[in-house]
Amino acid sequence: MAITAQMVKELRDATGAGMMDAKKALTEVNGDMEAAIDWLRTKGLAKAAKKADRVAAEGLVGIAVKDGRGVAIEINSETDFVAKNADFQQMVRDITELALQTGENVEVLRATHLNGKPVEQVITEAIARIGENMNLRRAHVLEGDTVVSYVHNAAAEGMGRIGVLVALNGPEAKAREIGRQFAMHIAASAPLSLSEATLDPAIVERELAVQTAKALEENAGSAKPKPEQVIHNNIIPGRMKKFLAENTLLGQAFVINPDVTVAQAAKDAGVEITGFARVAVGEGIEKEKEDFAAEVAKTLGA
Repeated sequence: MAITAQMVKELRDATGAGMMDAKKALTEVNGDMEAAIDWLRTKGLAKAAKKADRVAAEGLVGIAVKDGRGVAIEINSETDFVAKNADFQQMVRDITELALQTGENVEVLRATHLNGKPVEQVITEAIARIGENMNLRRAHVLEGDTVVSYVHNAAAEGMGRIGVLVALNGPEAKAREIGRQFAMHIAASAPLSLSEATLDPAIVERELAVQTAKALEENAGSAKPKPEQVIHNNIIPGRMKKFLAENTLLGQAFVINPDVTVAQAAKDAGVEITGFARVAVGEGIEKEKEDFAAEVAKTLGA
């Protein structure tokens, strides 16, 4: 019996198995859907189906750097217990190294073979072994003359809760020395962009609307209101200048020496920061509220 793409999709939807596993199951049982489900269950590859709707907001960020190229990937799990699992850590390490070759397209990375199997299948099999939903969420590649990395809250070498990459131009020895300080700064301060020029215009527009409304409301409630010209020409621009300084890397006060900006610190060191990436586990994911006891019970299969 011919195995169609629709049959494979239907089986994947029903079981959560990987594409290659679903196709193999259907082939083994000559297209019988129920038998294919049983075949996957016997192989332990259908366990993922029961976990597919769980929120995966924990996990690890993997970091790797080689020859002026760095990559940061995020692989999520349901609980932070899994981040301490040696099996999970090895998978993160292997996929991170693979990402150095494939780039930041997550779909391409999922389809790329790791030890003879697509990464998507490797993750699906890890779900079956470890018993939690997992997801390769994103990958970020950064290139430059010198790329420096830093991992905050490291669980093992090259992986942790927050991963940072910084690209710099300038003398390599100096770039590596101060680059690590800049990476630690980025981990702590979480800038939105490198500079005002690279900041998303939508973010600037939204902040301007907030600061305008706030300034006008404060002025309306003041015992001594200021002329609107002062509000629009002085107060609002002043607040926006502060916002940009606090949220762009080059404009921020350098944590190592708050008397200078990051831009000035780079200039004093004779280097130029050309880009950065900061990836934190679970950022932007809405995690279900759950108490610690419930999380432990779920992890133990209670």
